[in-house]
Amino acid sequence: MSEEPSADVRELATRVFDMARDGDAASLAAYLDAGVPVDLTNEKGDTLVMLAAYHGHADAVAVLAARGADVDRLNDRGQAPVAGAVFKGEDAVVRVLVEAGADPLAGHPTAVDTARMFGREDLLELLGP
Repeated sequence: MSEEPSADVRELATRVFDMARDGDAASLAAYLDAGVPVDLTNEKGDTLVMLAAYHGHADAVAVLAARGADVDRLNDRGQAPVAGAVFKGEDAVVRVLVEAGADPLAGHPTAVDTARMFGREDLLELLGP
């Protein structure tokens, strides 16, 4: 059985998740460079990439991708960051994720399916075949 994290560790994780949600790319970079795991996940399985992507922070997504974040890691609902960015209409985030090698067919619904559902031909072109 795994040990429950200390209050200090939970507080640090909460702070880092907030940085991703808020798009604080500079602080995220500093914490990651100091050793915070780039693929840290919350209780819903959302990674820092997912939170930054869903909230429209392309710079934060780029910082995470540059430090080796898994841009395709699905959350507990089977959703991929790129599909979340398409759903939210965050075009700049979609571009960053595609440039970082995100799979447009990962998760359910996929980014391609989501772009089709919303009639986003421009994003379908960006997402590829």
